[in-house]
Amino acid sequence: MSARVLVLGVGAFAHAVQSILMEDGAETGCYLTRSYGHYGPKIMGQIWKSEEYPSPLPIIKKFKPDIIIPQSVAWADHLWSKEIVEQGWPILSPVNKAMEIEISRKKSSELCLKYGIPIPIFHQVSNRFEAQKLMKKDPRAYVLKNPICSPYSPIHAIICESVADTNGWIERLNYAEGLFLQEYLGKNEAGHFVFISGGEIHSLVTNQEFKRAFTGDMGPLAGAPLAGIVEQDPNDKYGLAKELIHPLKPWFEETKYTGPLQVTAIRKEGVWYAIEYNIRLGVTTTAILLRMIKNPVKSLIQVVQNKTPPLEWNNEKKFGCTLTLAGYGYPYIISSVPKLPVEVLNPLNCDLWWNEVDEENGEIFMANHQNFEMGHRIADVNACSSRLDSAILLIENEIRKIRCLGSYYRLDLNTLSKQYSSKLNHQKKMFKKV
Repeated sequence: MSARVLVLGVGAFAHAVQSILMEDGAETGCYLTRSYGHYGPKIMGQIWKSEEYPSPLPIIKKFKPDIIIPQSVAWADHLWSKEIVEQGWPILSPVNKAMEIEISRKKSSELCLKYGIPIPIFHQVSNRFEAQKLMKKDPRAYVLKNPICSPYSPIHAIICESVADTNGWIERLNYAEGLFLQEYLGKNEAGHFVFISGGEIHSLVTNQEFKRAFTGDMGPLAGAPLAGIVEQDPNDKYGLAKELIHPLKPWFEETKYTGPLQVTAIRKEGVWYAIEYNIRLGVTTTAILLRMIKNPVKSLIQVVQNKTPPLEWNNEKKFGCTLTLAGYGYPYIISSVPKLPVEVLNPLNCDLWWNEVDEENGEIFMANHQNFEMGHRIADVNACSSRLDSAILLIENEIRKIRCLGSYYRLDLNTLSKQYSSKLNHQKKMFKKV
């Protein structure tokens, strides 16, 4: 009997996870957590809309999944989340207190301080007036974030590279949740992804995400990366896990942490500083990671069962990359999203994961968010190869086959990859000396 996988999500994430795990022999279904981004999951098979099923529990009890894969931490905000945990359903996520490492930026930072993990100077304030007082007392360039990490946050991050930038933005921000200020340390950013199960930390990949909307790292930070690079790294050759994840092992044991964990870090003067932690499969990294593993279904199930995952790596897919085709207006709020057709001129020779699009009479259109008008992420184009430059060349050619009026994608992934390699190889040398 094939394994059963239930995804809690929408868009390219759900489309990719279902497709790849089905190729590995799983039976999949998707509980659609939002009112848009349904096309990709729909073409993969069974779907259940949250508008029709306020709780996935009846579906779970009938479907009997071997693993439940949530797209975001928002699953824990629902009333039904407590029952999922109490009834012992196999969800690929840490639960209860262990979730705080992503959800609360302050608690995450305090946890790092407790275990000696380098982090930027940080402050949490209740409103912009407190932030302005802070800037008068200790003026710095800060990254401004919502204190609570959630896909529904009014802001995700505003990177201010100077004191003047910080003061300018603080005047515009006054959210009920308050404001989290994190010292700006530069642009040498990278991430590392692990599974924590069987009492051990299993390194998987090192990655870099490019969240600025436009080529040349211009424009605002988008809600999710517009491009990304992923590298197999089961030996943690750059030292990110050793320096920023392994010191937390006593806390993992205390909270009975089981599941994925990603750290995002900044390197300054040869030291990695933890910026934030994520407790879920990444929106852009997941599809590439699952492609790199020969046995993704079995590996994920073993993790959720708190066993050592039998990871088998594909040597032909040591590197992966992704580009997002962004739609008209993205990532800005606009007055109305036009119903624009999306065309695929020729079949793609790489992975194409549909994001916020709808289908009507066999034609694909940019989706309408309804009362949440903003530009859309149309699709993600992914590729893996034994060489990074080969994967990049492939997706840069293939993404051109998708057409939608007003759409765009970043044109500098090749340049970004060279910077990525240079930064991390330098860090690798530094790590070996320690």
